[in-house]
Amino acid sequence: MNIVWLYLLSGAFAGIISGMLGVGGGIVLVPILIFIFGVLAIPIGMAAHMAIGTSLSTIIFTSMSAIYAQHRRKAIDWNLTRKLAPATILGSLISGYLAGLIPGLALKAMFGVFLVAAAVQMFFEWRPAPHRTLPGPVALLGIGTGIGALSAMLGIGGGTLTVPFFNWCNVDLRRAIATSTALGFGLAIFGTIGFIVSGFQRPGLPSDSFGYVSLPAMLGIASTAVLFAPFGVHLSHRLPVRRLKRIFALLLLCLAVNMLLNFI
Repeated sequence: MNIVWLYLLSGAFAGIISGMLGVGGGIVLVPILIFIFGVLAIPIGMAAHMAIGTSLSTIIFTSMSAIYAQHRRKAIDWNLTRKLAPATILGSLISGYLAGLIPGLALKAMFGVFLVAAAVQMFFEWRPAPHRTLPGPVALLGIGTGIGALSAMLGIGGGTLTVPFFNWCNVDLRRAIATSTALGFGLAIFGTIGFIVSGFQRPGLPSDSFGYVSLPAMLGIASTAVLFAPFGVHLSHRLPVRRLKRIFALLLLCLAVNMLLNFI
């Protein structure tokens, strides 16, 4: 299959996932892009950085499309978005520095264990304490910074972490998905800038890349992702909440297994 078609199909699938679950699409794009860049004979270390940077760049466009669709349905909690956005952006800005301090395998292991726990909690619908609500400003700053840093380092979009966090705090699932979509926009912009800047000095990058962002991949994926993200939003408001939770839980579990397989 032509590489361009792979980009287009990947973008369509990522757009649906992004709109339906608020995860940005990086959860499926990073593994696919690592495979594609491997086929293009790009060394694995460079391919991984390019996959994350390119994934973040496509989330900018995907989240814009999904935000518009969610806003029309009045599903986004803009007050909560304003509270968390500065922290997630701060986290995405310092992710490059943190990535140098934490070994990649250790980071993936911790993240994988968290995702397994979140997936089990959502799949079996273990309800959080009914009195639990969102924490205060200081705690939100710390949690948001951590979410932004982890999401940018792994190129997965903030919803993979914010939706389980909101669910744990008794936030309505559809509201959690919509708000996570809005938060992912700023995170993706500043995360992408970080990967562009850090890739400028890297020798051996393809001539059609901008730092660690592959321009052909970004354009191909984004062109279909923006078209299919509104359909994903439509699904998120049509499917029963219980089914949405189980779909999200299975997606988290797949990502966790993929990360933990690095240790086998």
